[in-house]
Amino acid sequence: MTCAGIAELQLKTQSRSDVHFDARIAERICVRVKIAVSFFPVRGAIAKNRAQNYSLIKKEQTFAIGFLWIKNSKVKLQGKAAKKKKPKHQEQHLTTCLSNMNNRPILFIDSGIGGLTYCRDFQKKNPHENIYYLADRQNFPYGLRKKEELSSILITLTEKLLKSINPKIIVLACNTATVSALEPLRQKFKNIPFVGTVPAVKPAVNASESGKIGILGTARTIEDPYSQHIAEDCETQNGNHREIFGVAAPELVDFIENRFDKAGDNEKAQIVKKYVDKFRIEGVDTLVLGCTHFLYLLEEFRRESSFAGIKVFDSLEGITKRIEYLLDENDGALRAEIYLKPVHWLMLTGAEPASASWQDRSAKMGYTLCMLDNL
Repeated sequence: MTCAGIAELQLKTQSRSDVHFDARIAERICVRVKIAVSFFPVRGAIAKNRAQNYSLIKKEQTFAIGFLWIKNSKVKLQGKAAKKKKPKHQEQHLTTCLSNMNNRPILFIDSGIGGLTYCRDFQKKNPHENIYYLADRQNFPYGLRKKEELSSILITLTEKLLKSINPKIIVLACNTATVSALEPLRQKFKNIPFVGTVPAVKPAVNASESGKIGILGTARTIEDPYSQHIAEDCETQNGNHREIFGVAAPELVDFIENRFDKAGDNEKAQIVKKYVDKFRIEGVDTLVLGCTHFLYLLEEFRRESSFAGIKVFDSLEGITKRIEYLLDENDGALRAEIYLKPVHWLMLTGAEPASASWQDRSAKMGYTLCMLDNL
C-alpha cells in the first residue's frame, strides 16, 4: 500500500494482521484501521526517527494512525487485535491526532444562487474540502426582511444545520445576512467559527481619489450603518472627505436569480449600464458590489464602469482567504484529508421540489442536490 492513498483495513478479533506500507516523500499520511475491538495496539519501533510523531484516535470504532514528515523510506507497522488491557501510555495517544484532519463540511448559506460565486471560488482554491451549500428558498429574498426577523430565521436554521450536518465553519455568503445576523449568530453559537460576507468598503475607500464611493446592494444592506462606519475609519487616497452613495437594487437580485441564465449579453449589459450611470452622475470613482448576486455580472460591471472611470470592488478573494486562515490555524487543525474524495451537496429549503434550473445548476457544479428536510 503506497502513500498515494488511504488504506482501509478490516481486522477481526480472531485473527492477526500486520500492516505494511511504503512512504515516499510524504508530509502527511493517515492510515485508517477499522476494527471490532476496543483497542488496536501499535507495537514495535514505529519509525526509528523516520516518523516524528504518531497518535491514535478512536471514533465510532475507527482509529487513525497519523504520521508527519515521513522521510523517503519504508515504515512497518505491526498490529493485532489484542485481548490485553491497554497500557496507560497508549491511552494518552487516543486524545490527540497529530495529523490534525477534520473532514466535516464547510457550510455556505444564502437565500438563493448569489453565494455560489463565493462557494466556487473557495472550492477552486481548496479542492479537497467538503462543501455544503444551502439555498434558503423558503425565505428568499433576505434583502427585503427586517434585521430582527432575518436574525431569527438564521438562528433557527443554524440550529437545525448543526444537528443535521455538523459543519466545521459556517459562511454567511450574503451581505444582507452578514450585516443583520453575524453578531447574533456568533453570540448564540460560540463553538463554531462564522465567516461574514461584507461589502468591500475599505479597499474602495482607500483607492478613491474623489472620496465618493458607491455601494450597490439590497435595501437592507444599504440601510444598515455598517458600511458608513467602515468608511469613516478609512482614508481615501488623497485624504479627501468620504461620501457614500448607496443604491438599493432588489430588481437586479431578482433578475440574476430568475433570468440570468436565459438573458443575452446585450440584456445583461443594458441592465448593468443603468446602475453604473447613476453612480457616474454622482461623481463616484469606486463602486462596491454589496450583494453576492451581483458577482454574476462582475465582468459586465467592470466593463461598463471602466467607460465611466469607475473602479469596481468585491469581497470574493477576501472571503476565501478568511476561510483558509481559519482552516490553517493550529497547524491546519480544520483541514480535510487530501486523499479522500470530497463531498459536495447543494441543499434547498422549502416544500416545493427542486426546479429544473436548480437541477441543471447542481449537475454542472458536480454537487448532489437534495432538500434540507430530507437530510
